Amino acid sequence: MKALSIHAAEDLRWQDVPEVEPGEGEVRLRIAYVGICGSDLHYYFHGANGAFVLREPMTPGHELSAVVDLDPSGEFSPGTPVTVHPARYGRRIEGLEDRPHVWPGGSYLGSASTWPHTQGAAAEHLLVDRDMLRRLPEELPLRRAALAEPLGVALRALTVAGDVAGARTLVLGAGPIGLLVVAALAHRGAASITVGDVRGEPLERAAALGATRTLRVDREGPQAADYDLVFECSSAPVSLTSALEAVSHGGTVVQVGVLPDQDIGVNLAPLLSKEARLLGSWRFVDEIDEAVTMLAADARFDEVVTHVVPMAEAEAAFDTAKDSSRSAKVLLEI
Repeated sequence: MKALSIHAAEDLRWQDVPEVEPGEGEVRLRIAYVGICGSDLHYYFHGANGAFVLREPMTPGHELSAVVDLDPSGEFSPGTPVTVHPARYGRRIEGLEDRPHVWPGGSYLGSASTWPHTQGAAAEHLLVDRDMLRRLPEELPLRRAALAEPLGVALRALTVAGDVAGARTLVLGAGPIGLLVVAALAHRGAASITVGDVRGEPLERAAALGATRTLRVDREGPQAADYDLVFECSSAPVSLTSALEAVSHGGTVVQVGVLPDQDIGVNLAPLLSKEARLLGSWRFVDEIDEAVTMLAADARFDEVVTHVVPMAEAEAAFDTAKDSSRSAKVLLEI
């Protein structure tokens, strides 16, 4: 079979690798689509994602749709459409039983956080544990289903924030995760959804997904203390300062975008004077199940996918995904 493999920064190869055979409790999938995530971009362009440095060739990809190729148990018939919860959880922490995704020592598909690295889904075939599978409704196209993992991330941010129904909300950053946060807020009944970005094209996509107002934040900042909930999705430290200025007194800021693993300059004074809350959101628990249901019911999510590129042309796909003015979610197709 063939698999995509990152050997070092900007060294990406679509190459022959040994076929994989399922062991006890495993299922072999035939991959259809794989989304390019921000972490994949870091591994490809920099050879590292934060503190996680490539030490061996690694297949990227944790956003996927597929069909079952072989399930020795017979539970899943060949051709069954599925997506995958990409996490294996680590060491249990007492008191955090409801948040296994933050237990230390776990793994995630397409990640150099483990040794050996956890290989990802950008391959013709992938082995996963059977309990990682999520069946897809017949009405959900495989292309749209590849958004289940990132939509799960967006829904987790709303779970962390609390009840969003009737809330005045602000989303800073209209990349793929920001766009999915917008769609999730619309589904969960936010009263208003303002979206800020430095580019016009992502804001047009946000409007198609349910934003009630858009802002070019390089020209006009959000109104101070005007939003009950603010979701920072850009990963820019200056945007976190803007979020703290924009949140209302007693409101909540959720940091969704992955910030640099270093000291950063952020003005925290508004956090104190407003008695606001600043919360982190990390991956998801079981929100991927809600994501599958939402994707099946709403074709507007197709707006998030701007490019579908053959796996053999992955270098061009990564270049496209890096340019947020040209693209939102870029999918690799086998």
